[in-house]
Amino acid sequence: MGLLTELRDSISRVTDRLFSASEPKRIGIYGPPNAGKTTLANRIARDWTGDAVGPESHIPHETRRARRKENVTIERNGRTVTIDVVDTPGVTTKVDYNEFLEHDMEKDDAIRRSREATEGVAEAMHWLREDVDGVIYVLDSSTDPFTQVNTMLIGIIESQDLPVLILANKVDLEDSNIQRIANAFPQHETIPLSALEGDNMDEVYDKIAEYFG
Repeated sequence: MGLLTELRDSISRVTDRLFSASEPKRIGIYGPPNAGKTTLANRIARDWTGDAVGPESHIPHETRRARRKENVTIERNGRTVTIDVVDTPGVTTKVDYNEFLEHDMEKDDAIRRSREATEGVAEAMHWLREDVDGVIYVLDSSTDPFTQVNTMLIGIIESQDLPVLILANKVDLEDSNIQRIANAFPQHETIPLSALEGDNMDEVYDKIAEYFG
């Protein structure tokens, strides 16, 4: 019975892959707050569909709910991949409403946003464990990547056996340090870019087609 069960399960997995092959792959854009995730999501969506995914802001946790842009078709070097871009809230171990007070918000608004941001972190983790087929992990190359959150998220992604593309964003900043990110996660390729300025997006699209196609 064990052999028959394994055979049936194997056939089921193959059938599922065959029937889902034509469906867009859900690619989650993950990373800490203010790494430029929404800026990247908007860059990808505008370049290939003409539409944006969501508002961008220098205020932390502007994205407090996952946003999805469906059927983004990217064509690169003979490869074509259709993906659903999922822009997720920034993941952190703690959301402090005082962060918002520093941006001249009223206390009630700051508390509300911190509560929404905390709920957004939980939603992002649910997407990661249940609903994405691959991950674009965005890091601010001007900040230290050796954090508990980054280590935890990369570990979860690896345990889920998901393809992951690590992007060193904000290379337009003077204190950008791409090598520091490459050293933090040597098991993965690191691609530099500026989502804001559009620098090196050709290579990013090449890698998206390669990793998720």
